Amino acid sequence: MNVTVLGLWHLGSVTAACCAKHFNVVGLDFDAANIAKLNAGQAPLLEPGLNELLAAALAAKKLSFTTDAKVACKNADILWLTYDTPVNDEDESDVEFVLGNLRRAVPSLPNGALVLISAQLPVGTCAQLEKEFPRFHFACSPENLRLGKAIDAFEKADRAIVGIRNDAKKNLLAELFKPFAAQTILMRTESAEMVKHALNSFLALSITFINEVARLCEYTGADAKEVSLGLKSEARIGMKSYLGPGGPFAGGTLARDVVTLSKLATAHGEIISVIPAIKQSNDLHRGWAFRRLQSRLGDLRGKKIAVLGLTYTTNTDTLRRSAAVELCQQLLAAGAKVSAYDPAVKNLPSELSSVSLGNDISVALAGTEAVAVCTEWPQFRQADWAKIIPLMRQPVFVDANRFLEKELKNVAGVEHLSVGRA
Repeated sequence: MNVTVLGLWHLGSVTAACCAKHFNVVGLDFDAANIAKLNAGQAPLLEPGLNELLAAALAAKKLSFTTDAKVACKNADILWLTYDTPVNDEDESDVEFVLGNLRRAVPSLPNGALVLISAQLPVGTCAQLEKEFPRFHFACSPENLRLGKAIDAFEKADRAIVGIRNDAKKNLLAELFKPFAAQTILMRTESAEMVKHALNSFLALSITFINEVARLCEYTGADAKEVSLGLKSEARIGMKSYLGPGGPFAGGTLARDVVTLSKLATAHGEIISVIPAIKQSNDLHRGWAFRRLQSRLGDLRGKKIAVLGLTYTTNTDTLRRSAAVELCQQLLAAGAKVSAYDPAVKNLPSELSSVSLGNDISVALAGTEAVAVCTEWPQFRQADWAKIIPLMRQPVFVDANRFLEKELKNVAGVEHLSVGRA
């Protein structure tokens, strides 16, 4: 099978590298600089194991990259659309960016080729494209990757959701997903498109629900971790549910689908209450760490506060939509002096130019009144806290998810503030 992967950032580079173990793959992107890096075996962002996977596939001649749609598409059985759909500050998707690039590639496909959409696009996109390009077939398979754990998520999926209208192409899709998913669940295209919106919105709902409960726990003496365990032990909920009290959901992935469903309801004149409230609740909770620092330290002007971890999540160097970056900006606006440390960040963006970036934890925490634990790098658990904490003016830790609970438990004098604990 010949697979062309269009859109080569996180989702696309992982898809291309994993598929090249089993099929002939051409990666297509119209960003020449990105293609040059990929042809050198370098992924566009940090993802553990991805550079090695790319290099192996390139060496085996199972994978190549190009900016030329004619070269990439001429022998394709499947064109897999894998752009990470851009999201603006209001969590609205830039759909036209993705579709514009797809329209540049589709005319170069052989007649009857299958276009598989995994980029996050609104429900109804496949039907729209079927009318626009009647010579081709369209299918949808919602992506389910996680930054920092993407290769495992792709290669060891519990199931693949696939929406397809054309029965003749179902076997081709079954062959494509067989190496990666324990089962393939087939449905109509609109249902598969809606699955992604509904799944992300449900996960977002779970996170915002437990965080609202947790904030009430802080006033009542209840412990939200214990409440969460009680909920998860209920068979109708389950231990894998997203009911861990802590920080807000960050990035644009979950919020994108909450906004998409909210706008869909508005477009059709349907009044919904629960889904729009998810984003409102999460936006409020994004300020928890800042409010906790204010409640503990009072006026933050002139006070030195450290932020541990800046990236959106661990095992990536992505800063965009990071809750830690947002906290730094809030602290600076309040007049605080901010220091930071992150093992994956060597240079700060212009909006954080006033932040002092330390080259280790000790440098970042020296002389601070408090520290906010944001991105949960394992290196933070390995630190010698008994030696680091005396460097602080006050050992106040704001740690939403209790990430350092065991490490700080036996260190004298530490004040450890977390979501959902009095």
